[in-house]
Amino acid sequence: MITLHKPLEAATMTKSIQLIIIPTPVVGHLVSFVQFADTLLRRDDRLSISVLLINLPLFSDPVFTKKLSASHPSINFIDLPPLDFSLRLASPPMAPEAFISSIIELHKPSVKAAVENLILLPDDDRSSLRFVVDMFCTSMIDVARDFGAPCYTFFTSSAAFLGLLDFISTHHLHELTEAGPDSMMIPSYASPVPASVLPHFVFLKDGCDAFAAHGRRIKETDGVILNTFADLEPHALASFAEGYPPLYPVGPILDLARAEQMSEARRAESERILRWLDAQEEESVVFLCFGSMGSFKADQVAEIAAGLESTGVKFLWALRKRPQGIYDAPGEYEDPSEVLPEGFLARTEARGLICGWAPQVEILAHKSVGGFVTHCGWNSTLESIWFGVPTVAWPLYAEQQINAFQMVKDLGLAIELKIDYNIFKDALVPAAEIENAVRLLMAKDGYGLEIRKRVKDMSERSRAAVAAGGSSFETIGALINKMLN
Repeated sequence: MITLHKPLEAATMTKSIQLIIIPTPVVGHLVSFVQFADTLLRRDDRLSISVLLINLPLFSDPVFTKKLSASHPSINFIDLPPLDFSLRLASPPMAPEAFISSIIELHKPSVKAAVENLILLPDDDRSSLRFVVDMFCTSMIDVARDFGAPCYTFFTSSAAFLGLLDFISTHHLHELTEAGPDSMMIPSYASPVPASVLPHFVFLKDGCDAFAAHGRRIKETDGVILNTFADLEPHALASFAEGYPPLYPVGPILDLARAEQMSEARRAESERILRWLDAQEEESVVFLCFGSMGSFKADQVAEIAAGLESTGVKFLWALRKRPQGIYDAPGEYEDPSEVLPEGFLARTEARGLICGWAPQVEILAHKSVGGFVTHCGWNSTLESIWFGVPTVAWPLYAEQQINAFQMVKDLGLAIELKIDYNIFKDALVPAAEIENAVRLLMAKDGYGLEIRKRVKDMSERSRAAVAAGGSSFETIGALINKMLN
């Protein structure tokens, strides 16, 4: 049975276009999709948008999805019926990218049924349908074609990473090892790319094959919508060969109002953090946060603590508890002292604050924050640029290594700590390297000042891109016109 979070209003029956959005139900992807849908609705009321929600074992967050739905009443959220994945879960372990892709493939019949239930116009007027699918949901192109409908890809990462997928789709990269060639030329990157910064899935045959398949299928769509903007990635956007589907850089698409989705406990924690920040000097605090899935083993936590203590810099550290399973989310420490070096909290009490979950947008927007040590997830990267906060790149997994490489080497918008760091290895970043990177980041002269100026400039460009007349604003208008016509 298909469940609607909210009923379709009669007004939607008069809309000119029924837009079917199929995201990967991972928080970072889902948030970007919903913000994109909101952007479209604000621009043109001839669109009616339905988001089909796939239940993805180990990755979906039903509580978050429910709150997201409640805070976006103009969008129809539809839960697809759960499937039995017991055999798939019991089979030999797969690369996460291959697992997600295989589960989404199984939802094609339920997606088709959901769309048939959603059609509010006569069968002979299905020309009003348009599909937008996630990079992991390219198998749903088949469903769009069954309805004779145009289908677009919404790519939640960078244009450069899209270029890497295109490169993977025509090269046998799974034959590489991490000790492979010193570098290779990938058209969407301006600098030679070392094998050590390629995403982990490239070195796993099933993961690489899954992404190569997505790369090939994306080229079948009617266009690729990108969460980036022209001034940020001019080289990458210009690198695609003639004949590739049209590119629509519409970003930055950001969730700047996520406070509406907070629980009472998180709201109280947010207020505690912001009160502490209010008491600090302008651009005096370095913020350390590694995303919704970022955490470290105890030995690495000790090195981070020692590095921060040695800097003398004020810090706000989102310290998360290591999960038990590889797909589990990090937890919260009831008492952070259980993992921190003895006496650390007492010695740094006057200049540091430890938290678990952190309201990242509100923190990056705060005037006292002068630097950000980040995992380089694409949403976090765009947020740091939007608020003009310079970063230290410390990637952990997924495409974060190649994002870090691009920010440091291609764009000169971040300071390198260890851009080939990978949680699947046992590498340990020593305290001295962390100290040096933070000191450089927070410096008011030299290279730190140079990076700060570049990020501030790109921040202004990001805001100009989405303002009336900006590159992304105009691109969204062109995309809507194409969908309507």
